[in-house]
Amino acid sequence: MRFSTSALVATLGLGLASTLSAVPASAAAPDSGAVSHTAKSGYVASGESRGDTDAFLQAVIKSVLAKRGVVPGTQAVTVTYSTSRAPSFKSVIARSTQIWNSSVSNVKLQEGSNADFEYREGNDPAGSYASTDGHGSGYIFLDYAQNQQYDSTRVTAHETGHVLGLPDHYSGPCSELMSGGGPGTSCKNSQPNAAEISRVNQLWANGLAGLAKTLEVSAR
Repeated sequence: MRFSTSALVATLGLGLASTLSAVPASAAAPDSGAVSHTAKSGYVASGESRGDTDAFLQAVIKSVLAKRGVVPGTQAVTVTYSTSRAPSFKSVIARSTQIWNSSVSNVKLQEGSNADFEYREGNDPAGSYASTDGHGSGYIFLDYAQNQQYDSTRVTAHETGHVLGLPDHYSGPCSELMSGGGPGTSCKNSQPNAAEISRVNQLWANGLAGLAKTLEVSAR
């Protein structure tokens, strides 16, 4: 399920191009029986841009600020997520969260209520992706077939990187998390590299006050 096409929709993610119908062993489909899934053999940057990533980041920032207000001097920012619509991937999401929380210092991910974004699971020809309507509502969709073919922790950590403000870079090496499926299915790396960690810390520097300033600048 996607947001209404009448809204500004930013879609960032992964695609595959071989026909797959089985879901991963760790993820049972929400409906009965296997759902036929036509996917693409490589991650496809269809309609994706840096502007799409920025839209998702701004939506999350707006949600964080609306709930917490601007507190001068607050350095670490907590972004809350929900896994209620992706129960099969709960443990994989927890690993992805641990990876990011142990890597960056200016933003922390935490599961909880009144979430800033949510994870969802299911079957989609577009594969896994992060999407937002640009108004404080966003979600990461985890596709069953893609998470069977590619390393699931890498897929999840990659998509979570979009929430933190990182764009796709499919031509990068396996050591670059945001290269997604570019290096192929043999790539199992789920850790962001030094440059990606530095970029996330820069984007989330100066706490809530810094985020408020970022939104002011983007609105001009």
